[in-house]
Amino acid sequence: MNQSVFASPHSTGLVANRYQLQKLIGSGGMGEVFLATDILLGETPVAIKFLAQTVCDSKIQKDFAREALMSASLSQKSLHIVRAYDYGVSDTGKPFYVMEYLNGKGLKELIPLPLPKFIHLARQICLGLQCAHQGIQIDGKVYPLVHRDIKPANILVVPDPILVQLVKILDFGIAKFINYATTASTNKGFHGTLPYCSPEQLEGENLDSRSDIYSLGVIMFEMLTGAKPWQPETDLFGAWYKAHNFEKPRAIADVKPNLKIPSQLNNLIMACLEKKASDRPQNVGEILQIINSIDPLQCAIFSTNISSLATPKLTSGYELIAALKKQSHQFTWPQNKPIQEIVFPQQLNLNQNNLATVWLMLPKKEIQLRANCQIHNRFLFVTSPHPMLLWVTLLYNQKLEPKWLPCYLDTQNPLNRQLIISLVNNASYPLICFTLEAPHSCIQILNSDIEPSQRQKLQIWLEQSQKLPLASQAHVSKNLLKQQYKQIQSQMLQQLSSTHHMEQLAKKLS
Repeated sequence: MNQSVFASPHSTGLVANRYQLQKLIGSGGMGEVFLATDILLGETPVAIKFLAQTVCDSKIQKDFAREALMSASLSQKSLHIVRAYDYGVSDTGKPFYVMEYLNGKGLKELIPLPLPKFIHLARQICLGLQCAHQGIQIDGKVYPLVHRDIKPANILVVPDPILVQLVKILDFGIAKFINYATTASTNKGFHGTLPYCSPEQLEGENLDSRSDIYSLGVIMFEMLTGAKPWQPETDLFGAWYKAHNFEKPRAIADVKPNLKIPSQLNNLIMACLEKKASDRPQNVGEILQIINSIDPLQCAIFSTNISSLATPKLTSGYELIAALKKQSHQFTWPQNKPIQEIVFPQQLNLNQNNLATVWLMLPKKEIQLRANCQIHNRFLFVTSPHPMLLWVTLLYNQKLEPKWLPCYLDTQNPLNRQLIISLVNNASYPLICFTLEAPHSCIQILNSDIEPSQRQKLQIWLEQSQKLPLASQAHVSKNLLKQQYKQIQSQMLQQLSSTHHMEQLAKKLS
């Protein structure tokens, strides 16, 4: 990290003899953000934020350096916190920090959100906050970090080939520094964004993670309704002080009568908005537990009519393949997966459609050999002792050994249920093939159609899973399915052999 005093970027266009400013890309109450290139790393694009607060006092500059260092350390721990690379103070006393450049949209631009997208994004916001609140370790001591200015403008949503929409939280630690610098220079003890401030923040009290939880409650209310829980007559401090300290938040049902959400989610948001910190969820883990318990199928029922699940959104497998191939260059092998011959399910987003996909890694030569295989699938399900689905894909060619691609899905896992909903909706799924050899590229995308009878079964099994009590013996059910897997392999091969025999006979007769 660079803590020296640099020349003013506005006069030279070069920051720290390394970052070449390109253009202003954002501004607000906290300062200005510039797009720049890192000339030491081959013109890599970065974003540089110059804070509006001028600091000339050496002690305050050291405090900024400490906060920036802690924030940079935090950004290495969570995917959902913007990555910080460098920091410093210009010769005019403007603190700045350098961060990854992200081409996305502010959460504010996406509000209001349908329930499934709300769940997806709210969960990621919580994961970022949880990481910060748990703290970072410096010299053997843990330092929890409170954001102090959680609001839609500080949450960026960027495209992602795996998560579809990836949340990045901005400005961790900056609000605390600005508040300190403002207090030291003007004797005013408050800095924040009034609609999202907790009562204790408005009072100038010492803050902990529960203050961020209050702000999160305001954001979640707004994400669903497009409005804030209060409507004060003015935007002045006094009006918001009265709202946060004394006025009851509006009910979600009153603000948006046609919006239907699960009762546990409504209760969670209202609990986050409690005036007393002791009455709110005491940590973000409690919030995540409730969000994770909300079933994707339940979201689909609240968002659309259940009968619409059976309507395919992409009727042609060829259309699906063509659309995916246009994006195949974006696909990279996940860092958390080993480099070996494996197969796993993954959800993607294509043209506003959620797609269940199968990712596999094979030697390049085998992928090329399998390109012209027939592709078949079957699904098996057991309800007891634990609801578990076996999703089998077969690459079949009479001249080659059959290639089996099994995936086991615990249907009490919300993410797995979302995969099954995608299978029902889209009537087909792609197989995305990566080479075992470096650079592990995606070189082939195949497609497997799902028979209507199989889709009907999947929908029935989803509804059954929803009604079953929570279980904890997934390994037992997986072993049961493994036994059935051997039977289904022989059945599928026998059926394919019979079909091939009939086709050959028909050719002779014709």
